[in-house]
Amino acid sequence: MNRQTLFIISSGFLTVSIAYAIRYGYGILLPEMLSPLGISKTEAGIIYASYFFAYTLFSPFLGRMSDRCNIRILLSFFTAILASGAFLMAWASSVFTAALFFTIAGIGHAACWSPVMALVQRQVPDHRRGMALAFTTMGSAVGIAGWSLCLPPIVADSGWQYGWISMGIFGFCVAGMNCVLIRDTSDQKRINPGETLFISYRKLLKERILWIIGFSYLLTGFVVLVPFTFLTVYAREELGLSYAVSTGFIAVISICGMAGKLLLGILSDSLGRIRVMILCSLCMGAGCCGMAYGREPFFLYGCAALFGLGFGAVWPVYAAAAPDFFPKNISGSVIGLWTLFLGAGSIVSPVICGWTIDHSGSYTRAFLLGGVGSGLSVLCLLPGLKRLCPVSSPT
Repeated sequence: MNRQTLFIISSGFLTVSIAYAIRYGYGILLPEMLSPLGISKTEAGIIYASYFFAYTLFSPFLGRMSDRCNIRILLSFFTAILASGAFLMAWASSVFTAALFFTIAGIGHAACWSPVMALVQRQVPDHRRGMALAFTTMGSAVGIAGWSLCLPPIVADSGWQYGWISMGIFGFCVAGMNCVLIRDTSDQKRINPGETLFISYRKLLKERILWIIGFSYLLTGFVVLVPFTFLTVYAREELGLSYAVSTGFIAVISICGMAGKLLLGILSDSLGRIRVMILCSLCMGAGCCGMAYGREPFFLYGCAALFGLGFGAVWPVYAAAAPDFFPKNISGSVIGLWTLFLGAGSIVSPVICGWTIDHSGSYTRAFLLGGVGSGLSVLCLLPGLKRLCPVSSPT
């Protein structure tokens, strides 16, 4: 692996790290934001949904652009937009302003996944793809775990606003590093510039495998947002645990996510992407069901660890599946299209779960919905299991 490839993987690692720190930092800071902003759980879900609405809307276009344009400029510019949205969250004073600022962050994050995955995959041979993506996406677990440990003392000392300011500043630093480190040296043939976005996606939408994985990804997006939005609030409000202990559950998810990325992400190169996707869903579903009835911190830590194993491997495995079933030169477009499915699940999850909490007065149903979503995700994948595994090369 040459120096430029290492630079690209390192830059991808940092980009994914701050993107997911900001994305899930909302759930970490939410317990301290509820009272000052005077918002309900449903309104908190709406703010989160605004992020994923923007992320979903822009991801297919930015995934497509990563196959066609200067990716160094793309990642540098949109990482700065992500950082700007996080920075502005410190001045949110209502549901409207918080949703507006988090929408800006969501637009920036749209370029911090599909383009990064496409860039890394163009730099490494096929037999190293799962390992390279596992390391790159390790940034998400490191970012979430690191900031879940850093934010409580920042909040205790200066308030929740400085949590957003700190993540925003770090994001601007990553944008600068992207501008310096990234060079796409791949000589791989890119998409025909004469082929429009509409024509390309119309062809992709005829592929059965795209829909099979897409619907599974949609349900995965729903499941992931359940604990990342409400686990900290649940531990803080219903169980009466301290803010530091409550945020510790997110740290456990992230730390175990690192193990999941390495173990299951690398294993997917030999075992097959679909089998590992099913295993990820089972781990996350079991974790959510345990959270639904967990009252003791030790038991909840175990549920968080189980959820984290599946959560950590989801991202590299789904990304690595694109070149398995489609030509590598359109992997950014495929991942971007799959992100539409992911985003749909992510948009409705915090709103639906927040509504059930407000109307039932309990978090149990919200976590159980996560378990149901995981089960349905497995059902989506099962019919194609024999045909799609083991991994085959795209034709």
